[in-house]
Order: sequence, then structure tokens, then C-alpha cells
Amino acid sequence: EVQLVESGGGTVQPGGSLRLSCAASGFTFSSSDMSWVRQAPGKGPEWISFIDRGGGPTSYVDSVKGRFTISRDNAKNTLYLQMNSLKPEDTALYYCTREWYGGLDYWGKGTLVTVSS
Repeated sequence: EVQLVESGGGTVQPGGSLRLSCAASGFTFSSSDMSWVRQAPGKGPEWISFIDRGGGPTSYVDSVKGRFTISRDNAKNTLYLQMNSLKPEDTALYYCTREWYGGLDYWGKGTLVTVSS
């Protein structure tokens, strides 16, 4: 059974930091490109970051460039998202997803990030 389990969300003040983790199981994580997607209250899903299966090429949506860093540990089957300089507009449910032939076929249940003073 495929599982993607996100953790690390919470409430933080503007300017703060959080590190999200995603534990993967049930598929070959080291052969899978991965992405983080978020969904803000009342809005549709927004792709925010991608990482190649080997941890090499990464990409980000402009709104998080320079503040967020995606990484992975294939030995631990874990994906990460380091989020710094958080803003209220970063408030969202954050999902770990697998990239598969141009689509996102596996999704976790998400972890909630709230940025508020």
C-alpha cells in the first residue's frame, strides 16, 4: 500500500521557520521525482516545489524562491521542505506528492501550516 505521511506543520509567527517531512512507503521512493503542493483556505491546489529522484535538479514557484528549500534522503525514504521567512500568505495545507509522467499520482493527507501573529 502506498503511503505518504506528512508531518511538521504547525502555527508560527511571520518571519518564522518550519521544516516539513514526508515519509514514503509502498513504492520505490529513490526512483520517484517528488513535489510539494499546497492549498490555501478557499483556493485551489498550488504546486510549489519539485525535486529530481536523485536529489539533483530542483525548482520552485516564484513566491517561495529564496525562502523554501526542498530536499530528500533516499536512504530514509523521506522528503523535506525547509520553510524560512514565513508569511501569512504561506498559510495552507501542504501535501507531499509523487510526480509520474507529468502528473501527480500519489498524495499524502497533508499537514497544516498557519502563519499568524
